[in-house]
Amino acid sequence: MSVLVLVLAVSAACCLGFGFVLQQNAAQRAPLGDFLSPRLLLDLMKVPRWLGGLGLMVAGMALGAIALGQGEISLVEPLLATNLLFALALSRHQTKQSLGRQGWAGLVLLAGGVSVFIVAGEPRGGSAVTDPLRHWTIIGAMIGLALLLTTYAKRSRLSAGPVLLALAAGLLYGVQDALTRVSGQRFSAGGLGELMTRWEPYAVLALGVTGLVLVQSAFETAPLRMSLPALTAAQPLAGILCGVGFLGDRLHTDTGALAWEAAGLAAIVAGIVLLGLHPAMPRGGAPRERVPKLQPQ
Repeated sequence: MSVLVLVLAVSAACCLGFGFVLQQNAAQRAPLGDFLSPRLLLDLMKVPRWLGGLGLMVAGMALGAIALGQGEISLVEPLLATNLLFALALSRHQTKQSLGRQGWAGLVLLAGGVSVFIVAGEPRGGSAVTDPLRHWTIIGAMIGLALLLTTYAKRSRLSAGPVLLALAAGLLYGVQDALTRVSGQRFSAGGLGELMTRWEPYAVLALGVTGLVLVQSAFETAPLRMSLPALTAAQPLAGILCGVGFLGDRLHTDTGALAWEAAGLAAIVAGIVLLGLHPAMPRGGAPRERVPKLQPQ
């Protein structure tokens, strides 16, 4: 594993984790009438704290894109999942909560799971699959599942809605990461002219904006502990599926390696859930009907 990829991916995770907390601090005060509407982003742009969180998120995505250009998506995605550690660190600073057994257990499971998956799988590059049917089948399945989750989220709103929206956004972000890597390869091969004539960069932008609306709607309607674990778990799983499915990433596939890889992924998800449900994570703001409009903060 390249030290540069490690530094870039962990730096991206740090920016993303801090950015998510700042965004949720602001989004929880947004009017519920903006739920799943692009108008939500226009309202949030008036809040300095949210803009700071967005800036950190963009920086994290940029660093993640550079990491994806230097390493395999199956390697970078598990490292990006550690953004929850940084989110917990900032939330813990805000709430003054100690880690306790739950926090330490989640930390060990997440960090250990990432390490086990990378060591057992040894992600490495290979030849990308040229069959367009395979590309569109995997991408279509991820986007279709995200649409289905969003549809159910609109019906459930304040119950399971935030979790479903976060899962949908995570799936879209995983596909976005895969297409970001493809866009980087196009740029390296033919420059800006070649890149702008392809559909991938426009899909990256569309997925990013759509995912942002979903994430902010999830942050708006529930505490961070309900949405961030689902988002953090879904993104690497979708990204790894795309990487192995059509980008040519290769993992060890002998029985022992597959067992350790599965155990690593299971530990990552378990660690994400424990950390996401930690008391240090923000619980949310005041009752919504008392907060009709956003107040700059």
